[in-house]
Amino acid sequence: MKRISVIALSLMCCSFALSAEENGSAITVWKNGTQPSVKGSADYFTGSVRIDAPFKGTGAARVSGASVTFEPAARTAWHTHPQGQTLIVTAGVGRVQEWGKPVREIRPGDTVWIPAGVKHWHGAAPESSMTHIAIAENVGGKVVDWMEKVSDEQYGLAEKS
Repeated sequence: MKRISVIALSLMCCSFALSAEENGSAITVWKNGTQPSVKGSADYFTGSVRIDAPFKGTGAARVSGASVTFEPAARTAWHTHPQGQTLIVTAGVGRVQEWGKPVREIRPGDTVWIPAGVKHWHGAAPESSMTHIAIAENVGGKVVDWMEKVSDEQYGLAEKS
């Protein structure tokens, strides 16, 4: 009888655990290297860009993000975010620019907050790669509104600022 009780209790615990995973109420761990790297689309990036470990909120969670590596002089197109964006620089030297304002240099340990609706770009410095973690919220299924590319002339002008 005791053995049957232990088996029944074990089965109940397993079914609760499976139910929690199905409902998204259990912790999920994506091990490093288990998700493939994605090349940044030429529609939205200039130069060589790699996107690693992307994550997307599930259920009521609206946050998404990824680690993004820009090779020297690589950059995003101009864009905005409906709820803003946070960048946490983890390696290299980068740049960020708000439309109509000077370029700002960013380095490891720097955190950048870009408010909702602010037109901007970010990427690597001309002589250095740069990696950052990008975090933004989904609003109505949208995280970003892409615009025109940052031209080489704009990037070159940014270099002189």
